[in-house]
Amino acid sequence: MQTDKKNILFTFAAVLTFLLSGCLDSQQITPQLGTAKGKENLSVAKRFQGNTQKGPTAVESAIELSEKYAELSKEAAVLRQKNQNLITENSSIKEQLTHCRSHLKQTQKELNEANDILIEMRVELNNWKTDILGFRDEMRNADKAQLKALLKILKALGGEVKTESAQVESTKSTAQTTDESSRSRQEETPITGEPNE
Repeated sequence: MQTDKKNILFTFAAVLTFLLSGCLDSQQITPQLGTAKGKENLSVAKRFQGNTQKGPTAVESAIELSEKYAELSKEAAVLRQKNQNLITENSSIKEQLTHCRSHLKQTQKELNEANDILIEMRVELNNWKTDILGFRDEMRNADKAQLKALLKILKALGGEVKTESAQVESTKSTAQTTDESSRSRQEETPITGEPNE
């Protein structure tokens, strides 16, 4: 057991030595001085010389990283503010949308009611037109019946009646009455530009 432990320790030490020697080969080895203090001074000098030749120091990189962090934090603050503005704008637009939807529903309801009313009015107007035209026909029929009754009365009283002349006279009389009614309307309506007498 002890031999196994010794073998494991020896193998571990050998592997560690090989690994460290590989790392040291990449660095430049300067001639060693005879004293131990000289070795320490050389290793310290190598540390500082190696760092200055490789690039920025730890302080410079820390400053650079802190500047980048400050810039990124400013950008993040600006983006948060933009996001907040967009959220506020979105909520106001949603409120307007709900208001507009309710207004649109009300308007559609009113338009449907107005459309129904217009349809009813059109139906009533058409009925009225047919009633008026039918009423005219009824009036004509009533006038004809009245004229026939008058003709019968004239015949009964012993008067001479010519049917053709009666029809011509009735058409002339209706034409005269329409002319007289149109003249009376013209006389009743004042003409603009001339004074009334």
